Amino acid sequence: MTNNQKDKLFSNKFIQKYLDNISTVSLNKKYKFAEIASSLAYYLKSFSNINKLLDYISLIFKHIFNEKIILIIPLNSEGEIWHENIKISAKEEFLKIQEEIDSFFNQFNFSRHFKMKEILTFENALKNHFKEYTVETVKILSRGKCRGFIYIFSKDTSIPSITDDSDFNFIQNCLAIGLENYFLIKTKKNHENVDREISTGAEIQSQLLPDYCPTIHGVDLAAHCRPALQLGGDYYDFMCLKTNISEKRKEKARWALVIGDVMGKGIPAGLLMTMLRGMLRAEVLTGLPPDRILHDLNQLAINDLDQSHRFVTLFYSDYDPRTRKLRFANAAHNPPLLWRSSDQKIIKLDAEGLVLGLQKDAKYHCGEIKLNDNDLVLYYTDGVIDTSNSLGERFDEERLIKIFAKLCKQSYTSQEIVNKIFKKLYDFTGQNRHLEDDASIVIFQLK
Repeated sequence: MTNNQKDKLFSNKFIQKYLDNISTVSLNKKYKFAEIASSLAYYLKSFSNINKLLDYISLIFKHIFNEKIILIIPLNSEGEIWHENIKISAKEEFLKIQEEIDSFFNQFNFSRHFKMKEILTFENALKNHFKEYTVETVKILSRGKCRGFIYIFSKDTSIPSITDDSDFNFIQNCLAIGLENYFLIKTKKNHENVDREISTGAEIQSQLLPDYCPTIHGVDLAAHCRPALQLGGDYYDFMCLKTNISEKRKEKARWALVIGDVMGKGIPAGLLMTMLRGMLRAEVLTGLPPDRILHDLNQLAINDLDQSHRFVTLFYSDYDPRTRKLRFANAAHNPPLLWRSSDQKIIKLDAEGLVLGLQKDAKYHCGEIKLNDNDLVLYYTDGVIDTSNSLGERFDEERLIKIFAKLCKQSYTSQEIVNKIFKKLYDFTGQNRHLEDDASIVIFQLK
């Protein structure tokens, strides 16, 4: 069925004509209601316009309970009276009270910004205004949440209340389902829009991480980041300290190698990581030593980090291919692991320093080490060692060191080492179990 056909089928004129035809047929009440119930069920499966649904319910009330005046007041998603969708169900002989009810709502502007806790105030005002009527109140409930109210006006107290009528309860429940479905559809569309925005953000963020490792003289470099969510707070980067030189000359120039982790994950961490990247890239071009780089970066970022109530760990290093010296400073990040090929052992590269964003006058210290043939450095984030399996056991640093040492003793490339560590990580966590935090690894190997 096309949208135009649906609009025609569920137009007010069509519904009115349909119900009028039903009322002229000589059928018993139950059969008549069965026909209406069938059309209402079909409408609930097909509708996309809440105003038309409320019109339909109002017309059904008018034909089945024509001795009553029924006021339908739905609440919007904020729990306020949905003023533009208030409906009155009454025969033509009650036209005067319809006008009075409309006037009542126009007079009391508070109803436009109405909250659930004020319902008693509203109901008292309604009953005081229409003292000549007996007014009954019925909540429209769905999944334990109030979605609106039905007010039943009656002058003849001898007529039994319709609140216990099975037909009324059926229509009331259909109305509740219709309102609930409308809000679920609306929420779903909002989530789809957010998902699209997050996917776009994740795509942009993935482009901010290096999509390939640079060529550095005498170095085999590999890296990989696995975010826990679409957007992540892990960050690694490679930056040449000289920009206005040829690609060939860059191979032997000094390079900055950095890895960091914003506290948390998801959108907030991803936004802060992106901000930090821009600041750091500007600082790197100054050519200052690693400790000064972290000091200045902390000064630049501390206000933004303080307002976000988050902090950043960061390990910054620079390497000179001509001297094979690696200088480094650490803002409380996991110390990289250095495999000394000549000694066949692992040492940690660490230097004293606070996390970024914690203290304005934080001080950082610079370390320096000379690398030799076949030495390897493993940079990583805490998402690697903090990952747990179904038994609650952590992958932990000790396990990572053992795996790394074993791989270093064999003739693997940096990329092969990265792949094998991540495979060990996935094997440890188990199938279909997501990483709990962003996990990043960089392997720096001297040829």
